[in-house]
Amino acid sequence: MSTVPETDRPLHLALARAGVDRAAQHRFDEPWLAAAWSHPTTKVLPIAGGEAFVVDTGAGTELVLLPSFEAPQTGDRYFLGTDEDGVSYFALAGESLPGRLDGDARPAGLREVGGLLSDRDAGLLVHAVALEHWHRLHSFCSRCGHPTEKAGAGHVRRCTSCAAEHYPRTDPAVIMMITDEEDRCLLGRQALWPEGRWSTLAGFVEPGESIEQAVVREVFEEAGVRVAEVSYVASQPWPFPSSLMLGFMGKADPAGTEITVDGEELAEARWFSREELKAGMAAGEILPPSGISIARHLVELWYGGPLPSAARW
Repeated sequence: MSTVPETDRPLHLALARAGVDRAAQHRFDEPWLAAAWSHPTTKVLPIAGGEAFVVDTGAGTELVLLPSFEAPQTGDRYFLGTDEDGVSYFALAGESLPGRLDGDARPAGLREVGGLLSDRDAGLLVHAVALEHWHRLHSFCSRCGHPTEKAGAGHVRRCTSCAAEHYPRTDPAVIMMITDEEDRCLLGRQALWPEGRWSTLAGFVEPGESIEQAVVREVFEEAGVRVAEVSYVASQPWPFPSSLMLGFMGKADPAGTEITVDGEELAEARWFSREELKAGMAAGEILPPSGISIARHLVELWYGGPLPSAARW
């Protein structure tokens, strides 16, 4: 497996940004965490159901972060880290967001605002969303079935009976832009997607499988195309609910480019030239991948730059 040179990599992966040090060394230091929560500069991000409050300003979209003394006193606290000024950040997960805030605050999720937030805010929201979902689904021990309780400032759940420790799950998934000898790209369409939506192929890494093997297997299973070369590009967290998307460029074996879709993962797949993709987007017949997805950046990496402005996100 080769690696795409640094200068050729996508530079703006919306959900792979951060402006806060996660400061994991403090997660089990209860006195430090208590002092950090009570500090007047500490900022708290209320979250519920994958959404947080945001405000639209003249400078962009920002998270609504509360001083800890204004935050609700109920809910699960997750320590998210500290910034270079020593400010601590916590998420506070509840059944619902706090009551109406002053101003123009509105609830929003990552799919809507992930690409609009600053590096700091994007990183905070991705971290908080992933933790909130994991805690919601792991209330019981997978070893003995007894209830678990939060530990490690939200980064561990510990069984109340057998003391087994459980850590947040991350599922590796490969996502790949495959090209043929004519430098056409392979895109697929799922039946449940909006009409005209096309994207790169993707799939989960299976147990005992390398990521390179996963790329080859998934492309063949979904489209019947055989992959000969694989190059790693970049990765991006995808907390919907708990994936890490590993992006690749790949070249098809010239003897194995005939498409045969599986009918399950994909409804159809096609080879596209740049001219065909451009014309389809201009006519409104082709919708490229979402702007926050690494798939969008893989398409643009092959395309040679940003997609035409007519292409909808």
